[in-house]
Amino acid sequence: MKIKKEYIILAVLIVALSLYLLLHKRDRTQYELPVLPGLPTVDIKKIEIAKPGGPVMVLERKDDKWVILPDGHQADAGKVGVMLESIGNLAVSAVVSESKSYERYGLGETDRIGVKAWTDKELKRDFEVGREASSFQHTFVKIAGDERVFHALENFRGRFDQTLDSLRDKTVLKFKPSEVLSIEVRDAQKTVTFERRQVPVEVGVSQQSKSLPAGRDVVWESSEGKADEAKLTQLLTTLSALKCEGYIYDRKREDFKDPIYSIKLKGPEEYNLSLFAKDDKNKKDYLGVSSQNDSPFLIPELQAVRIMIPPGDILEKADKSPNP
Repeated sequence: MKIKKEYIILAVLIVALSLYLLLHKRDRTQYELPVLPGLPTVDIKKIEIAKPGGPVMVLERKDDKWVILPDGHQADAGKVGVMLESIGNLAVSAVVSESKSYERYGLGETDRIGVKAWTDKELKRDFEVGREASSFQHTFVKIAGDERVFHALENFRGRFDQTLDSLRDKTVLKFKPSEVLSIEVRDAQKTVTFERRQVPVEVGVSQQSKSLPAGRDVVWESSEGKADEAKLTQLLTTLSALKCEGYIYDRKREDFKDPIYSIKLKGPEEYNLSLFAKDDKNKKDYLGVSSQNDSPFLIPELQAVRIMIPPGDILEKADKSPNP
């Protein structure tokens, strides 16, 4: 009897251990994480971003730039760059939920952001972005074809939570100041054109003794006199990488007439900037158009004030102090 009892106990232990191993294996299978294949960012050719209540935004790589379809507006390279990083390096670290209660994770119909990415014509990424996790180092995501909610590495929702205007490149004028040869500045009262000229540098006695070649300096002159170098340098610096606050979508550049201030720059290319008075819809910003951008845009008041120097004030003021 004793031996029979030991066999029964042994059998029970074997069954219990088998059930434990089976259930433990099933549990591990249920929580097995998907492994996403690597995706080099240089291979990504198209991105689609779908936000609730808004149009689907499609970005496409054109040579070395990204444009927003269908109008072909140039996208901000920095913002597209961080998107590409999140898409290419997407990895999940934990299963958060299997209950299909997506709203609490920002993955409901009114909050989720759908992201797709293609290499040439093949879809390589398809996932939904929710809100950031409480750790602020993860983002809740849902992978296409999987009903579970995962922790994705990094907090990246903000990278995809974009509008057309926020995603556009805000550069409206860009050039090298050293290549500009003439500047025409015009407001309602006056027009002055400054020409860039090189003049010999005066050589002192000490320099002459060293047999150094005479140098040449750059000056800006107009028919009314020389320019105030500090003001002209400030103006060129401000214009050389000019960015706008945002774009105007309900009007075309051809609709804008009679600027209150305009600048024409000539060098290897010609660049034009025209600024217009504020209106009832845009009371804080001046309106503008540029030869380097097809869309009219908005320039903040402080920035516009730095640009709109009265032409007469750019002229060098004569020294009126009495001679000793």
